Amino acid sequence: MENRILVETSARHVHLTEEDIERLLGKGNNITVKKMLSQPGQFASNERISLVGPKNTINNVLILGPARKATQVEISLTDARTLGVTALVRESGDIEGTCGIKLVGPAGEIEIDKGVIAAKRHIHLDPESARELGVEDKQIVSAKIDTEGRSLIFGDVVIRVSKKFLPAMHIDTDESNAAGCSGEVWCEIIK
Repeated sequence: MENRILVETSARHVHLTEEDIERLLGKGNNITVKKMLSQPGQFASNERISLVGPKNTINNVLILGPARKATQVEISLTDARTLGVTALVRESGDIEGTCGIKLVGPAGEIEIDKGVIAAKRHIHLDPESARELGVEDKQIVSAKIDTEGRSLIFGDVVIRVSKKFLPAMHIDTDESNAAGCSGEVWCEIIK
């Protein structure tokens, strides 16, 4: 595999449990597929909710599917400041010790006591691609992104390996804007 990985910007979104989907969207309702995402089985839904923090509200927040075991809110650090919450930089699913927030949907609202994170930048790889690139699951690397006038080397990038993944680097909107990402952008892993 060539050391060139597609970079995707992951905008603010939520992952919800089945129970929380019903509480926010109404009994018997579920999220529906608007668009399939690059990672197999993952999708952006048609449904949206609001995040209500101590300082402000952010409306029209995307729900990603399918349902998860734990509700999680992924925002940028800029979003956290806007909302008035502290978003710890964590890998997806690592929500212990994180802050909570109020979620408001068309049929109800809930207050989660944990789950707000700024997702740690990461590179998804399948096992074969990881072997070819000489990296392993949970390894921390750097990633060089070359863009017109805003090239950057991001440190603290975690490698995530699973047979369920396709190769892609995920960064949030703050990171994407810092690197001037627009259109198709690629990174190179630096070990």
